[in-house]
Amino acid sequence: MRNRKVGASRLVIILLAILTTLLVLLFTASNPGGTLTALVLSSMAMLVVLLCYRWLDRWEPEPRRLLQLAFLWGASVAVLLAVGLETFGSTVAEIKPLVSKSFDQAAIQAPFIEEAAKGLFLLIMLTGRRRHHLNSLTDCMVYAGVTAVGFAWMEDIVYIAPAESPAKMATVAIMRLIFGPFAHPLFTTMTGIGVFFALRRHGFWAKALMILLGYLAAVGMHALWNASLAMGGGQAFLVTYVFWMVPIFVLMVTLAMVSRRHEQHLVAVTLPTMVADRLISPNEQTWLGSIRSRKLAIREARRIGGRPAGRSVKSFAAQVVKLAFVRDRIDRGFGDPEVYALQHEDAYGVVAARAAAPVLHTMAGYRSPLPARR
Repeated sequence: MRNRKVGASRLVIILLAILTTLLVLLFTASNPGGTLTALVLSSMAMLVVLLCYRWLDRWEPEPRRLLQLAFLWGASVAVLLAVGLETFGSTVAEIKPLVSKSFDQAAIQAPFIEEAAKGLFLLIMLTGRRRHHLNSLTDCMVYAGVTAVGFAWMEDIVYIAPAESPAKMATVAIMRLIFGPFAHPLFTTMTGIGVFFALRRHGFWAKALMILLGYLAAVGMHALWNASLAMGGGQAFLVTYVFWMVPIFVLMVTLAMVSRRHEQHLVAVTLPTMVADRLISPNEQTWLGSIRSRKLAIREARRIGGRPAGRSVKSFAAQVVKLAFVRDRIDRGFGDPEVYALQHEDAYGVVAARAAAPVLHTMAGYRSPLPARR
């Protein structure tokens, strides 16, 4: 089965990985010991955040290469843009970008620049074949979040590494990795939401307005967070954290779960048409409509034919989901020649995935013990 191109060159990913490594060395060369400690602590915290996004992205998993590109963009290009623009815009003679900022820089200048640097990746996602992977609000939130995780990972290293003492390092690490690991992803998610609504609009100016509103919301949240830190007192930070950041975080988690449930519903209502088109069987419809029933079917395939059989059924299910999202886009009136060609490509992909999974014939009588929609 031919894989759909995702618009992420391996060469570009390798070059960004090299650039990211060079930036870590450049920003932290003066304190190798602190750098190693900061690298380990930041990596552990950001790994937890990435696992949360992986959980969110279970229904229609995004291409691994695009997610790698998003993370590396945030950790390298976005950081370089932020450092360069903040340095250029500063009137202070000596400044250490991303490490020590005045209140004006932290609360006013930095949010505009950093959210633009991170959000630029989402604009790149709107070009070429990459835009076909922005099928839902969940997709937009995932790409926004992973890009911001890359940025936060690098920023945390640069903040923690120069600490003069273990106590100071511990204080900075607690503030950034315990209280604020989701801060940057939460800010940039607002831009992602703007991109989602832009994708559901016709016309350039309507799309631009949605993206601008999302970006300004990201800037506003980022500015409030930075201002509470720059004031130097714990009371301002505590008020911002408890009465502003935590409720918005809970709201975003709820929105993400609702979006994933919507993705599941979208696929479930598309399955009968695929049965009518003889792309899937009525029995397969019973387990393709929910994550839990799909996992049970993959487990059954693995029991029958081992891991290769389980992987082939998993690929078949993923291809069905791809086709469902393309058909939904057409049903919403966003079909164009390229999207119709994509529908044909993904329909062929379902047929090819079925041929590559002979265990499906053995499972012809298998019906999920769970409802198709949960």
